[in-house]
Amino acid sequence: MFRKILAYGTVAGLIAGISLSAVVVAGQGHEVHYGMLIGYTTMLIALSTVFIAIKRHRDADLGGVIGFWPALGLGLGISFVAGIFYVLAWETTVALTHLDFASGYAKTLIEQKKASGVSGVALAKFTAEMEQFKVQYANPFYRLPMTFIEIFPVGVLVSLVSAGLLRSSRFLPVRRR
Repeated sequence: MFRKILAYGTVAGLIAGISLSAVVVAGQGHEVHYGMLIGYTTMLIALSTVFIAIKRHRDADLGGVIGFWPALGLGLGISFVAGIFYVLAWETTVALTHLDFASGYAKTLIEQKKASGVSGVALAKFTAEMEQFKVQYANPFYRLPMTFIEIFPVGVLVSLVSAGLLRSSRFLPVRRR
């Protein structure tokens, strides 16, 4: 089981991580519209390995039957490994491209506040919060978990849905040859 978790988690993490790196590199110096949509869609595609792994384990190793909890455990393990690869990809990309994500993110949010009519004390307070965010984000003990929680909740959701569907041996039953 551990080998399955590592293998499928690595594949999922590489798909999500390489896609993340490609979007960052391609979008460097440009405003990337729909970045979150692209990112989360890519995560869902990458984490489809959870469904495939649970189905294969159920069909090939368990004779077509798997319980919810073992399926969920397999999915969460794969999601955890994928999350580690995703974090490593982000850190590598940021280091190689010298991307100052926190400053760009803070600047964008401040501009959005200004465009929505926020000014005066409220804008000054928000700007101070964004400066605090930039300081926090520079700390790897803050940044690494923040990056991990971008992908892991998606993995939890995919794991829950996959475990719920595949616990029924009637859902996509084993093909007998």
